[in-house]
Formats: sequence, C-alpha cells, structure tokens
Amino acid sequence: MTLKICVAQLNYCVGDMPGNAQKIIDAAHTAYADGVRLLLTPELAICGYAAEDLFLRPAFVQACDDAVNRVARELAGLKGMTVVVGTPSIASSGLGATGVRTKSIAVQQLHNAAKVLREGRITETYAKRELPNYQVFDERRYFTPGRGVCVFPVGEGDDEVNVGLLICEDAWFDEPARLAKAMGAELLAVINASPFHVGKGGERELMMRERVLATGLPMVYAHLVGGQDEIVFEGHSFALQASGALAGRAESFKENLFVVQTVRAEPAIKLVADAVPTRSAEADLWDALVLGVRDYLGKNGFPGAILGLSGGIDSALVLAIAVDALGADKVRTVMMPSPYTADISWIDARDMAARMKVRYDEISIVPEFEAFKASLSGEFKGLKEDTTEENIQARIRGVFLMALSNKFGAIVLTTGNKSEMATGYCTLYGDMAGGFAVIKDLLKTTVFKLARWRNENDPYGTGSAPIPERIITRPPSAELRADQTDQDSLPPYEVLDAILQRYMENDESIESIIAAGFERAVVERVTRLIQINEYKRRQAPIGIRVSHRSFGKDWRYPVTNKFRA
Repeated sequence: MTLKICVAQLNYCVGDMPGNAQKIIDAAHTAYADGVRLLLTPELAICGYAAEDLFLRPAFVQACDDAVNRVARELAGLKGMTVVVGTPSIASSGLGATGVRTKSIAVQQLHNAAKVLREGRITETYAKRELPNYQVFDERRYFTPGRGVCVFPVGEGDDEVNVGLLICEDAWFDEPARLAKAMGAELLAVINASPFHVGKGGERELMMRERVLATGLPMVYAHLVGGQDEIVFEGHSFALQASGALAGRAESFKENLFVVQTVRAEPAIKLVADAVPTRSAEADLWDALVLGVRDYLGKNGFPGAILGLSGGIDSALVLAIAVDALGADKVRTVMMPSPYTADISWIDARDMAARMKVRYDEISIVPEFEAFKASLSGEFKGLKEDTTEENIQARIRGVFLMALSNKFGAIVLTTGNKSEMATGYCTLYGDMAGGFAVIKDLLKTTVFKLARWRNENDPYGTGSAPIPERIITRPPSAELRADQTDQDSLPPYEVLDAILQRYMENDESIESIIAAGFERAVVERVTRLIQINEYKRRQAPIGIRVSHRSFGKDWRYPVTNKFRA
C-alpha cells in the first residue's frame, strides 16, 4: 500500500479567491506528478482565514463557490486525485448566506465547511461541528454548526483508505472523531487555521495525540501558514501514528507541500513522512514577528517601512525584525533628538543603522519643541513642566514620521511593547502614531530576551549581532526629561511583567496576586493603570499576536468601567 497524502501548507490571502484557487490548483498538479492522490488544504483556504464580516456578504460567499468550482473544473483531468478544499458553504435550509436578517437580528445559515473534489465533481461537503468563540475566534457570529459525518475513500484497490474528515476545533472534542471511526474511517484528516502563540505547536500535538489514542486512528494535521492582520499561522503541519508517536512534521513559518505516505499495517495504518526537529520558543517567536511584518506590508501593498530609531531597546528590536522581514533596502530609520537625548543614544542609533545597512536620517525636534512651548507660554504661565511637555515631544516625532509616510508611502512601524500598552506608558498621537505595532504583544522582559537571542542568531542572513550591547544593558528611558528612566514611573519590569501576566493574561484577581507575594501597593497601582488606559489601547494600531492573550481581539474590555477584579 503506497497511498500518498499531501498537505498544501500555503500562504493564502483573505479575499483573494482567484489567487487562493490558483495556489490550490498548482499544488495539486505538483503533488499529483509526485504520486499524491489526496491533497488537503487548510480550513477556509479558498477565502483565507479569518474573513470576518465578509462572511455576511452574499457576494463574498458566491465568489468562494465560484472559486471552488473553478478548482474542481481545472483538476478534472487528474484521474484518481481527491482534493479537500476549505470553504464557506451555504447551509441546506436554502435561506442564503445570512439566513434571516433584519436591522436587529441575523440568523446565520452558513457553514465553515470543506468540499471533497474528485475528477471535476464535488463528491462530499462536510460542515464543521464545533465552532470556537473564544480568544480571537468569532465563528458563532458567522457560522451555524454542522451535524454530519464525512468519511470518503481515497485511492484504488489495495491502496484505498477510508478518510474521516474533521475541521480544526472538531478534533479538540471526542465526538466528531469517534463518529468518523464508527462510519469506517481508517485515518483522520484534520484541516486547520489555528492562530499562533508561543508554545501553541506543542499544545496542538499533545491534544491531537489524545485524539488518536482515543480512536486508535492515525492522523494527518493540515495547517495554514502566513500573517493576517494581528494573527499569524505558523504551519507546523504534522502526522501522528495511531500510537500517538510523531510520524512527521513540516517546517514552521514556511510554505510547504508536506507529503505523508500510508502503509497498510496492523492494527492500524502506518504513516511515513519527514520530520523537522522541534525549535526553541525564541526561534518561533522571531519567525512569527518576521512573518507578521512581511505579510502585513506585502498583502496590503506597502512599499516599505519607516520607524523612529531612538537608541533604545524597543526601536532596536523592531528594526532588526523589519530588516529580517523586508530587507534593508525597504526599511528607513529616523533619529529625532530632543534637548534630552543623550549622546550615547545618537551613537548607538547610528551604529545599529550601519550594522543593519538601512537608510538613517537625523531630524532634530528642538526647533519645533521650542515653538510649541512659545505658542503655549501664555496658557502655561506659572505652571511647571510635566508630562505635557514630554508628550509634545513624542507628538512632534509622530507628526514627522507620518509626514514621511504620507510623502513616500512607507508604513510607520510603532515600537511600543505590551508592558507600555498595559500601563499607558505611551503617548496618543505620539509614539503610538503609526500603522502597525510590531512588538505590541511582547512584554518588556521578553523584548530584552529576544534582543539577546537575535544577537546570538542570524536566521535570515542579514547580519550577526545587529543590536549594540549598550542598547541592551543601559537602563531604559523615554528621554523626554533630564535624567529620566522608565523606573521613575513604573515598577521594575521583572515585577511589572509578572503582574501583567497574572492579571491581564491569566485573569487572576488582585488578592490572589498579592497572596503570591507581590506588594499590595504595587499590584493596586499596576492594575489601576491597566484599567484607566483602555481608552489609549482602543486607539492603538493593530499588532502581532504572539501570546495566548493580546491587546487585540483577545481583550475586549469597556473603556467606561468601575469594576476592579
């Protein structure tokens, strides 16, 4: 028995149904020439994941249907080839893509589905049974759950295998796989679009191991790769033996036609595939950030990126990510010194720009800062300088960067981290001004850790040790007043980040955090800062999600809110 299965672990783009269809067609022809007879595409591959409220538009759903039909038509000549295509599909009620819909109510009649294509025909349609509605998922807003089971034969004669089809969340529950086995499945094929966070690949393999052990069936897990707005999909498709042992694993963060061969054996079919080794958390995190930047700019047509390079750790890390993602020729840096900019900041910024081989310019904000103070001198007469003047400096820089963006088309990458977003240690229309927040989901302690990792590794060949050591070792400072450091306003980052992880990411209460050994006054202050700065986060650009809870779709708190946990 030599049936070959291929996972089309490809980078699909939301809304590009013709382009996505062509990717599937090309992959099918390549795989077929290699002897493959079952091609699996990821969840909703035909339209990309997640299409959000595009699913509410009947014309969008019709375009998906047209693209699936095109795939079927153009692959009709591949005798014996079966292709599974993830796509939205109108439910059999016939009510249409949005079912019953008024200005006050919408009852969805759309499935998150997969079509099984064979020699020009759609032979099966399977509708996802379990619809996730947590973290970044909103599937119950768009889809109605399926209730069926899909088991179909692939191959011929001794090579024939009965494949049980599941879609992503289905495989996290017992019943869908159990029903597929009861209908005669000999192998589980799971198509997925499961957003990345650090450690998620290992979590998936552990959960799918539970599923194969419960059913006694081997599994091929087909996953998406690519960036889509704030989320990233890392690929990491894999195959498991019925025993739970790893049979094979595709590369992460790269497009791949991952081939798995089946061998008839007792008591279950055996799978044979190549397996790349597991990777460090830092390697995964770096590749996720690089892919998120590359796809956000590439899929949205930006010609390049621009960022303010301050000589500090955050902008240094963003620069290194941007160059790995885009290449030095598409990244521009601007140093904008104020009266409080230290000499070492100039020196280190110039040094890093030279190491990364990017364009570097210096534009002083001193004249504009003095002009602002002069214009406001009457209003501010008799008042001491405070955060008002600090914010003016940040906003001048934001105006300069956005002017350069408007004139030359490059998108501004903001450099704020998660610790700053949480506590409001950022300026509206200042350092928050921009189009994409690269490290928005990185705690400050992670920023330092990742900067050291990048200095020890050069995964994209853009230069070793790109970040000057002094940028990593000097005390962090916004440099908006004399002798300023971050710890003038915030607890030490080790303490701050530990509280943020417990309170924001894991929903621990204030009392439980204090009971864990943290000082009450510090916990009260940090959690209050999180609460009162929601209005800022609502106005921040989207950024790449790399934790299990980010300040994006994962976090939906009211701005006006008197509750304290």
